[in-house]
Amino acid sequence: MTPLISDATDQALSERGSAPSTPGPDTAPPMLLVGGTVIAPDAVYSPGWVEIGLGRIVAVGGGEPPRKPDFSFPGSTLAPGFVDAHNHGGGGYSFNDPGSAVAAAAIAATHRAHGTTTLMASLVTAPLDEFEHTVAALAALVEQGLLAGIHLEGPWLSLAHRGAHTEALLRTPDPESIGRILRAGRGTVRMVTIAPELEGGLAAVRQIVGLGAVAAIGHTDADYATTLQAIAAGATAGTHLFNAMRPLHHREPGPALALLENPAVFAELIADGVHLHPAVVRFITESPSRPVFVTDAMAAAGADEGDYKLGGLDVVVSDGEARLIDGTIAGSVLTLSEAVRYAVHTAGVALHVAVRAATQNPADMIGLADRGRLQAGNRADLIVLDAGLFVTATMQAGIWCKA
Repeated sequence: MTPLISDATDQALSERGSAPSTPGPDTAPPMLLVGGTVIAPDAVYSPGWVEIGLGRIVAVGGGEPPRKPDFSFPGSTLAPGFVDAHNHGGGGYSFNDPGSAVAAAAIAATHRAHGTTTLMASLVTAPLDEFEHTVAALAALVEQGLLAGIHLEGPWLSLAHRGAHTEALLRTPDPESIGRILRAGRGTVRMVTIAPELEGGLAAVRQIVGLGAVAAIGHTDADYATTLQAIAAGATAGTHLFNAMRPLHHREPGPALALLENPAVFAELIADGVHLHPAVVRFITESPSRPVFVTDAMAAAGADEGDYKLGGLDVVVSDGEARLIDGTIAGSVLTLSEAVRYAVHTAGVALHVAVRAATQNPADMIGLADRGRLQAGNRADLIVLDAGLFVTATMQAGIWCKA
């Protein structure tokens, strides 16, 4: 594992007599961490502490710790490790690339270095045979624990709002193709983005949910009424809200309002200053829905700018933006640590709200009950944020890991 420990934090850990690459969680003694602030699910402690044992969180509390801490971060914030539920790549690699194991390991390492301890593999539209093969290959990596699951963004999307998806490969949903691709995932496909207004779309929502995946409304021209029907059919998420969907209008509010007004629905947003205005980021985080920060990152995240491929489409990455030749936004070069900083520093979102949108809410959206919260019994995924909200150390399953 290669999550980040900054040089300063590494020195501090060494001075306390414990190396970050200590024995695994099954053999390590209990560990007590103290932070200037600790963000728990229902409270923010200043100061606070977290006790960890056997790779799990044993207890979380505020005020004086129960014993002398093993590690103390008085000027920092302890928060859950980030959970990215919509990610196409990073480090120069894409989840659609051939050789999925090499690509996935590089992508996971790239985002883990910025505090992401739980990662979903998102796939853009591809030929059905290729899609099936890639899903099967990624399923093995989910089963091995490298990835948390698979997200299918396509091929059942709207032509009118296809974004960076190859037009000729899009298709209307049918039971055979949906069943075929989800079966290839052997239960590891956790989320499917779909345009419910397509012929067979509402039946597809019911089928996706029936097969154990989250149905997410996105890349859609659905009107308000159709979106409500899709939610009634079982859809519980909106894919990168406002982007690649029918816009909000005062006489036809479209899908965005239907998704935002429902407290049972999770609303993805890309907080990078490119996809959404900061006021929209702030508005979504304060809506009745449950905001979820996602990166929608493509291969250039954590890599050099230049020319890339997303699926079969050419992408130019310049000045922090990824776009097709025609100017269409093609994912992002975002990390979740950057999203949290943008939300807090630019959009004016409270830190604990921004952290929840990057941890607890995405974990809940994709059904990972043991992630995204600093609470007893959960996997010990934890990050240390400095005063500028940069990640200075990352723990995954109770192990400090070094870049």
